[in-house]
Amino acid sequence: MKFIRINKENWERDLQKLRRSFRLIGPVKADQDYLFKTLGEGEFPDFNFLNTRLSLKSLVLPQSENMFEYSLDQSREDCHILKEVKRNSTPCVVFGIRPCDAFAFLLVKPNFDTPEHEDPYWKQAYGAITLVGLACDTPCSTCFCTSSGCGPYHEEGLDVLLVPADDHYLAKAITEKGKHLLKAVDWDTEIAPDVAEKEIEARRLAAEKRITSFISTDHLKEKVTIDLYDAPFWEDVAFSCINCGICTYVCPTCWCFDIQDETRGKSGRRMRNWDSCMYPLFTLHASGHNPRGMKIQRVRQRFMHKLKYYVDKYNNGIQCVGCGRCIRLCPVNIDIRKVVELMNNYKPLA
Repeated sequence: MKFIRINKENWERDLQKLRRSFRLIGPVKADQDYLFKTLGEGEFPDFNFLNTRLSLKSLVLPQSENMFEYSLDQSREDCHILKEVKRNSTPCVVFGIRPCDAFAFLLVKPNFDTPEHEDPYWKQAYGAITLVGLACDTPCSTCFCTSSGCGPYHEEGLDVLLVPADDHYLAKAITEKGKHLLKAVDWDTEIAPDVAEKEIEARRLAAEKRITSFISTDHLKEKVTIDLYDAPFWEDVAFSCINCGICTYVCPTCWCFDIQDETRGKSGRRMRNWDSCMYPLFTLHASGHNPRGMKIQRVRQRFMHKLKYYVDKYNNGIQCVGCGRCIRLCPVNIDIRKVVELMNNYKPLA
């Protein structure tokens, strides 16, 4: 494992070198929030944030993505032929992604990139990014990442982990892609592994102690699916929900989308857009039948998918990294931590 010291006084100069070969993406302040954006000339990532309002999933799964274009002009030879839209293949480097958001890509990967199911759009976009994570020394009050297989210094999904210190960053190269990035910027001031690991471990433990929110997911896999499905507490959970869908849009592990053809005049395009299981039309059939037409059914689906179906299907942990965005931004204060508690404690009547 390689550990590098990066002096902050040279930080902006060093990033300029990367612009020759990479598109740079980083967090910037936008009104009262922080958002990821492509950094233009003279722009640099702002690390004075707890976490961004939105995750980085739109970089790999855009909110609206033009997949194909077509012509309806009968006089053209290519009439009614779908033509794939050329995508931006420029490699990019993301600076400042939190470990939880990087780990989220690995949780959604089984849905987009496996031998059985391969989404070429998602796979190409994910393969083009290098993720330079920023260790999380000050977790939000709603964060429960350590309860969901993650943590403020978690490394899975990252290529490089940056640990901010007084006048420098301690960079840990995790993957070969990360090592190549450090080499490309001539970041080569190595630190003895034993010294670096000791410092990182001390900071990691201190950061984890600042996390005040915890959930237990150990018993979810043991629960009988139909028992949870029929549990009466879903009515209470769904009562205040207004189906705004904010929980699914800000969630780094929600992947629902819809594909539609949009036509204007004699030309058109096939678009993939984010969708949400919280919307009434999401499951509406052409026949008019809607298997989840009621609000309680949609609320139950969201939580059962994240906390039970995903666990059982992939023999994995929950489909959640504990970033706490859905808790902070829900306008009616629905809290996934409380839902986990309800599911854990539920025992059907004999």
